[in-house]
Amino acid sequence: MENLAEISALVKLLDDPDEEVYQHVQQRLLEYGNEVITYLESAWEQSLNTVLQERIENLVHAIQFNSVKEDLNLWYQSGAFDLLQGAIVINRYQYPDLDEQGIINQIEEIKRDIWVGLQYEMSSIEKIKLINHVFYNQYGFSGNTKNHHDPQNSYLSQVLESKKGNQISLAIIYATLAQKLDIPVYGVNLPQHFILGYIDESNADKEYGVLFYINAFNKGAIFGKHDVDQFLRQLNLEPQPGFYSPCSNTEIIRRIIRNLISAYENLGATEKVEELKELQEILSE
Repeated sequence: MENLAEISALVKLLDDPDEEVYQHVQQRLLEYGNEVITYLESAWEQSLNTVLQERIENLVHAIQFNSVKEDLNLWYQSGAFDLLQGAIVINRYQYPDLDEQGIINQIEEIKRDIWVGLQYEMSSIEKIKLINHVFYNQYGFSGNTKNHHDPQNSYLSQVLESKKGNQISLAIIYATLAQKLDIPVYGVNLPQHFILGYIDESNADKEYGVLFYINAFNKGAIFGKHDVDQFLRQLNLEPQPGFYSPCSNTEIIRRIIRNLISAYENLGATEKVEELKELQEILSE
């Protein structure tokens, strides 16, 4: 790397007592971005200076956070086509060294196990029952009812590891599996809940274009529009088309960020709340 000499010199200046020098050094290293992280981590390991270590930690976090912001912006500006990719970018906010390919491979493995049982003549309900069997019975996924507000429920890597998640993380994995198998299942942004809709592509007259709904948080339970009506009545909410029809990938990622903001507010993690609000800003129209 041609800039190695400058990077080494800058890293050595990070513990400079002169605040102006430090600010300049910090800004210059931030401009380099991800490529300096290895050098910063190495300097952290070799140092016993707590001021330097703290400065390095803050700088590494700032670089990684900038990277998440850039990638989220790129995902959004490019049309937000890949829901899984959007969720992975948010995952990297908390887990910057995330093994992205590992997440994709785990989902591919579940998909293969569903694909093996798929038959051409299966009805829509039979296909969903097959996904439910593999996802919930075979792999053991379930809604995290005991610790529902834990921020870990919103990070796919943790959900795939613990097999427990919230409504939205389980719905993202479920919808991704279905769509990879050409089964038309998409997210529906219901207030205080998040569900999935099986889109009826053959019947354009179907109200909201949805054949039936699926509750990914409750082992893939299948239900109808009247159940959504009843749920809204319980909440004293007026029915709106957006409560019944599929929402955009951007809305789903926005909802993950809202969940995380709420979870970190409960924990009193104000810095995280502020950073997540910055991510929220990127996705605001």
